[in-house]
Amino acid sequence: MTADDNTRAFDPDIVTDFRERMSYGSYLDLPTLLSAQKPVSVPEHHDELLFIIQHQTTELWLKLVLHELESARDLLRADELAPALKRIARVKHIQKTLTEQWSVLATLTPTEYAEFRGFLGNSSGFQSYQYRAVEFVLGNKNRRMLSVFESDPVAQALLAQLLEAPSIYDEFLRYLDRAGFDIPPSVLDRDVTEAYTFHPELVPVFRDIYENAADHWAEYEACEELVDLEDNFQLWRFRHLKTVQRTIGMKTGTGGSTGVSFLQKALELTFFPELFAVRTEIGAPR
Repeated sequence: MTADDNTRAFDPDIVTDFRERMSYGSYLDLPTLLSAQKPVSVPEHHDELLFIIQHQTTELWLKLVLHELESARDLLRADELAPALKRIARVKHIQKTLTEQWSVLATLTPTEYAEFRGFLGNSSGFQSYQYRAVEFVLGNKNRRMLSVFESDPVAQALLAQLLEAPSIYDEFLRYLDRAGFDIPPSVLDRDVTEAYTFHPELVPVFRDIYENAADHWAEYEACEELVDLEDNFQLWRFRHLKTVQRTIGMKTGTGGSTGVSFLQKALELTFFPELFAVRTEIGAPR
């Protein structure tokens, strides 16, 4: 066999002159993207590139998650439930990718990470404003988080705007109210700058939806999509915790947090508490 026998034929119509045409690289701005990895360890540690790319790709996915969730929230406000659920379905696939991605970082052993960790200073994933933005859109709000971004006015302004805006769950509950469900005024008029908390008076509303799914199929499907969204988020949090534990044990975080124990507390947070509480009631005697 000659080299030509094992070479794919070059299609004569393939475009090769990009002096006045947009190329793949220019469309994606690859020179900027691929030059954004700047290791700080001295001498440069082989595994730091993995660490940087892992976090940069996470931020790219978070940018898309935020884009989709904000759109879903706005569609719910406009009573366009079906396209809103399409946005959420896409987010669920992104979440799966984000969770599986931890397995790549988990190949970084404690010894390898320790060799360049000291060069990271106080930089920490805790300071990811896009992660905080996603939490805010989902309803887990905390005004104190804005202080973390005092040195980044753009990030702080985004979080301040999302703090003041209704979450995706707020908009879903308002949608249900407009659709004729008995959503209490105390829920509809709540202070949206505060983290969402459990409202027991909503449980009967969701019980009716679940136990009469055939009559409320669109709302029933929406409830399950939101449950999937929270389940996936918790799986991501758990995988994050286990990867950190595997890599640094119980050390404190570079940003000053308590590390694993801090991440453990996040697993106790919930976005849509009534959608989980209702499961205890479904099928039980009234």
